[in-house]
Amino acid sequence: MAGPVAAYFDLDGTLLDASSEKTLAAELGKRRPWRIPVGAVSWTLGFIGNLLRGRAVYDAARNRGHFSLASWRVLESYSTRLAKEKLALRVTDEAKEKLEWHRSQGHRLVLVTATIAPMAEAMAEVLGMDAVYGCGPEVREGLLSGSERGWSVPRRKGKVPVVEADARENGHDLAACYGYGNTMADSWFMRITGNPVAINPEGSLLLHAKEHEWPCHEWRI
Repeated sequence: MAGPVAAYFDLDGTLLDASSEKTLAAELGKRRPWRIPVGAVSWTLGFIGNLLRGRAVYDAARNRGHFSLASWRVLESYSTRLAKEKLALRVTDEAKEKLEWHRSQGHRLVLVTATIAPMAEAMAEVLGMDAVYGCGPEVREGLLSGSERGWSVPRRKGKVPVVEADARENGHDLAACYGYGNTMADSWFMRITGNPVAINPEGSLLLHAKEHEWPCHEWRI
């Protein structure tokens, strides 16, 4: 489906009226209760460590400590099941209609999300996306440490080079492409597309969207 136009979508809060990663973490904790205190301690240490390294609070809080000692195999298994059985029900009708409209126009559908890669890929399959970029290393084996070192992390400004590289590799004209997101963090990749669209915008994104006359839509269950 490669062509001049692609539609780039964020996942949580945009196509999905839920947090896919929180859903995954909650399921892990329910099935393995010992993970709750371990994950809490690991996340806290990661948060403090990131702050001491000079990272912004937003980025420091989004470490993967809550997945410490989980295996990639388990995350993939849980993600596949949860995406099909639970999270598919949290995809709004408006999101489905918009995806179908882009397909009818021959546009390529691309998911760009800070969600951990196994869940991002599971949701991309449910949504019928043509490509997906989530958080994770190139090789996913063994247990997670909670660190993102060596990972691809499409978060905030990190989504921009991902979208630019995808557009370049697939011959897309970004000026003709679409960008959908629900937070100010998403605005970095949205603004490099010719057609940014704010979904469920609040706070700074709502103000930014109004100032720049971006279309705004409410997609909620």
